[in-house]
Amino acid sequence: MKKELKTLSLGLAIAIAGGLTSVGIYKQFEEKKSNQFSNQLQSENNNHLTHNKIDLVNSPNLELAAKMSLNAVVHVKTETRTHQQRDPLYHFFYGNQPQQPQFTQSAGSGVIISNDGYIVTNNHVIDKAEKISITLNNNKTYEAEIIGTDPNTDLALLKIDTDDLPYINYGNSNNINVGEWVLAVGNPFNLTSTVTAGIVSAKGRDINILRNDPYSGMSAVESFIQTDAAVNPGNSGGALVSSTGELIGINTAIKSNTGSYTGYSFAIPVNIVKKVVRDIKEFGTVQRAFIGVSIKNLDTELADKIGTESISGVYINGTTQNGSAAKAGIKSGDIIKKVGNKSIKNVAELQEQISQFRPGDEITIALERNNKEIEVPVVLKNLNGNEAIVSNTSNKVLKQLGVKLTETTSEDLDHLDLNGGVKVDEVYNGKMRSVGVQRGFIITKINHKKVNNVDELIATIEKATEGILIEGVYQNGRREFYGFGV
Repeated sequence: MKKELKTLSLGLAIAIAGGLTSVGIYKQFEEKKSNQFSNQLQSENNNHLTHNKIDLVNSPNLELAAKMSLNAVVHVKTETRTHQQRDPLYHFFYGNQPQQPQFTQSAGSGVIISNDGYIVTNNHVIDKAEKISITLNNNKTYEAEIIGTDPNTDLALLKIDTDDLPYINYGNSNNINVGEWVLAVGNPFNLTSTVTAGIVSAKGRDINILRNDPYSGMSAVESFIQTDAAVNPGNSGGALVSSTGELIGINTAIKSNTGSYTGYSFAIPVNIVKKVVRDIKEFGTVQRAFIGVSIKNLDTELADKIGTESISGVYINGTTQNGSAAKAGIKSGDIIKKVGNKSIKNVAELQEQISQFRPGDEITIALERNNKEIEVPVVLKNLNGNEAIVSNTSNKVLKQLGVKLTETTSEDLDHLDLNGGVKVDEVYNGKMRSVGVQRGFIITKINHKKVNNVDELIATIEKATEGILIEGVYQNGRREFYGFGV
């Protein structure tokens, strides 16, 4: 029976302890002061330790690994506006005086990744927050700025205005092994600077907890590192640390019957974290790359059906027209075995590897075809079907429109006697759906200006100040006009 997956908060954890089995993101929880834990020791400044990897492979020293990471893990506190219904008697007592907004306080963890104040945490820790404060291990507190977020990986990048901070070095999550010792560092239940230990229980876990983007259709990336290091609400955004003191993951979720830790926790691999951080810093948005295939996990039943002896890999059901895979000669029925030198066992591992690249990057994919292995070079594309880097502005426009756009094919142009246009390939939540635009519509003009590609369409919409008029035609030749405000 499939377990229910849900986001957790401390309020829920307390209110429904013993409730339904769930896999939950450690949601921000309301802070409660307690005299019982008033004496908290300040750690030494181990700034020099966090900057240097120490060779502990032959004899793991978890105590030293803890010292190398403790000062780089921070307490993230947020204030979120609560939308409450106005009391019917409020106007009677206070007249037209505006009602004071209500705020909910919550908390989680974060990891300092550079000495100039950049901090990684989970997107769900700071989602909708109007104020974010960061408390270091030495009890100094700073206001934080959100540099960027990526709900598809549940990551967020923050910045505080200071420097010479202790930070933790990145590791390589591709190199960790099942059975390897790890530490979880965070602030569970407001118990700041808490360290727990365990082993890597599994890799490439897809627990179906992150939602696809409802405005762009962008699929979530789930390939968690599973551990048995004890974590609880408040650990969200904290560090998963190797025995050599390196960051190998961001703790994100637990599997629990009660809302608290009962044996399994899940962390985002650091190789995904590195890519997301790099993209946000450089472009302001995450650059997602796509192969252009529909896929499924390979199991015994499917292997018998297609006549392969292997049950490890990802089976290709089909390829996207003009996509990277089709252009490279990949076919339906091929089985993806490797991306570069990394073996691929399932869909989650394939997503993890592809998420580390940008549009325009060339990768080598090892395939099984007719029980023989071949290698194919593939140039990855973006969501719009080209190899260009996508600007943050373009992403915002496409989310506002709520569509996936592709270049029109020569067949479309010939069939409809057109000399240019942009095709609506998918419709999601957004302005185009609200005015009735349907899949397959070819946009030929925006505000009476001809558009030949996605970049021209976005540039025209960016310049609009009063409204948008879209002209185009459907596959059956029916011409339509749609309008909406900017």
